[in-house]
Amino acid sequence: MGCAIHPSILSADFVNLEAELHRISNADAVHVDVMDNHFVPNLTLGLPIVARIQEVSPVPLDVHLMISDADRWAPEYAELGAASVTFHVEASAAPVRLAREIRKRGARVGMALRPATPVEPYLDLLSELDLLLIMTVEPGFGGQAFLDVMLPKIKRARKAIEASGARLALQVDGGISPGTIARAAEAGADVFVAGSAVYNTPEPAKAIEELRALASRP
Repeated sequence: MGCAIHPSILSADFVNLEAELHRISNADAVHVDVMDNHFVPNLTLGLPIVARIQEVSPVPLDVHLMISDADRWAPEYAELGAASVTFHVEASAAPVRLAREIRKRGARVGMALRPATPVEPYLDLLSELDLLLIMTVEPGFGGQAFLDVMLPKIKRARKAIEASGARLALQVDGGISPGTIARAAEAGADVFVAGSAVYNTPEPAKAIEELRALASRP
């Protein structure tokens, strides 16, 4: 499995989202952060706006739900056509059932862990997932510094994925930049969410290619 770059529109110009999506048409997917000001202290996009993004995006949608009551809402995002829907295990009462509901609606399913949430209690769930997201910052706001303390957690997750035999992507989100992506890749991540490192540059498409090259470097 090669590396993938998923720019986060959290750092994009929300007034011109369609144009901003076309600036990253060489990305593997666009990371869409949905926040409800309950699970995290920020408020972003909801279902109607994500549905419209789905209609105009030149790349698949990787929806990351940072919301309470994920069991209620996550299947709705799969229903609208998102390529993948990731929920936080801390916000789900029944993660296995939820994962199956998302898959039943045609989307790949991801499960996210906050920095303080250990991966070990959830290793038996790997077979139910297509993607495991290790947050490398506290979720809620873009532009935060990468938490190097998460590198051992990424390594443990990669080791567990390989031991399970599952074909599972290992995603990292938070502080991914030209200065941190190689470390995350070396630890075992293969899907990288980058917001300000892409959108806070004059040429987002070029920034994507640079990140991809750094993540792929032996």
